[in-house]
Amino acid sequence: MRRASALVMAVALILTIGIPVTASADLAPTHVTADDGAFIASEKWLDDRKVDLEVGSPAVGALVPVRLLLPHGWSAGAGRTWPVLYLLQGAHDDYTSWTRETALEAFTLDKDLIIAMPSAGPTGIPTRWFNGGTEAPDYETFQVSELMQLLQRGYRAGTGRSVAGVSTGGYGAITMAAQHPGMFNAAASYSGVLNTTAPGMPAVMNAIVAREHVQPAALWGDPVTNIGLWIANNPFALTPGLRWTSVFLSCGSGTGDDLDPLGTSLEGVLWPQTRDFAARLRLLGIPVQTDFYAGGVHNWDDWRREFTRSWPLLAASLGLPS
Repeated sequence: MRRASALVMAVALILTIGIPVTASADLAPTHVTADDGAFIASEKWLDDRKVDLEVGSPAVGALVPVRLLLPHGWSAGAGRTWPVLYLLQGAHDDYTSWTRETALEAFTLDKDLIIAMPSAGPTGIPTRWFNGGTEAPDYETFQVSELMQLLQRGYRAGTGRSVAGVSTGGYGAITMAAQHPGMFNAAASYSGVLNTTAPGMPAVMNAIVAREHVQPAALWGDPVTNIGLWIANNPFALTPGLRWTSVFLSCGSGTGDDLDPLGTSLEGVLWPQTRDFAARLRLLGIPVQTDFYAGGVHNWDDWRREFTRSWPLLAASLGLPS
């Protein structure tokens, strides 16, 4: 009964108020292209480490922003490459969230890696949209193919890569790792959506989409008549694909904070499916590191802490000291 009430509250609050969100002399080449013609349309250096890109993406059919955080010593002409950590945004937020909401820049000051923070659109769901069969926009192809190739060809990105995300970004991190086995060394989800077909979850996903004034069926179609596509994009159904990936999952129970009813309700909705997901991995013999904590709210106050807790696993996956 409590779970059903939490689902109803989560859907209602998403629809009404949304999820709260809180130049270098050695320029990288902008003439590189991906296999499908994706290209760097613009490059704006914000300081000596942080650069914002606009990528012309055939998969998305638009210019897509990406923020990069580069290591000290990086240069376009360097005789070496760096491992890459992809950090994915949540719903109703954007590609700047990780540098805006966390101390990521200070934390990685001595870390020898490239951090890529791509946009997944306002819903923050990095997937191939159904859109009546047009299969566009395709944020999955943008992130795992177009952007990856551009970083390797123009920004000295190596083949070692891992991915992490919050909320719908957690969905993206786990789903992309499972759909592309071996592509990511590690995947971390902080309060991620890990079972999109669980009872009540299609309504939550539809509410997230509708909050951005998009028809819910544009995502994967009707969850009943198009159930095959929903299952094909459901992390829980894709767990066997994670056998070659180190996995970190965290989520709170969502109880005990009446000051943020939306964040509390969403976290409570995701709590059982995250625990079930971990149990499913263990049943398949796939190692998983978890941090399930009492209370918690679906916001950056918890996610900042969880990123730090997951760092040893992420660092090890990229060959870095923790």
